[in-house]
Amino acid sequence: MVDRDAMARGREIFDPIAARQCDLPGVDIGRIFGTEGLRIREKVFAFVVHNGSLVVKLPEERVGEVVDERIAGPMVMRGRPLREWAEVPIETGADRWGQLIDEARVFVDAITP
Repeated sequence: MVDRDAMARGREIFDPIAARQCDLPGVDIGRIFGTEGLRIREKVFAFVVHNGSLVVKLPEERVGEVVDERIAGPMVMRGRPLREWAEVPIETGADRWGQLIDEARVFVDAITP
């Protein structure tokens, strides 16, 4: 179920960061899971989900670090945690969204041929 208020709060934080990211070479916005996310060379690295949280693709070890720091949790899909995806709620990590989005872009750029 989509929480429109939470999604709007998440987009309020995400959209200005996304606009700056889109000024970088190879970065644009594309569709993912019924929403729009940041992509580098067509590979998604960050987006906001239905509950307003940010989801970012990071190295598995880094996901473990942000989970241990209680900034994020692993993204869970169909009951299974995804090892390279972290879900960062507004309440625990909104002040880190810009940094984590930068990290995600650098990571995905490095692993994308």
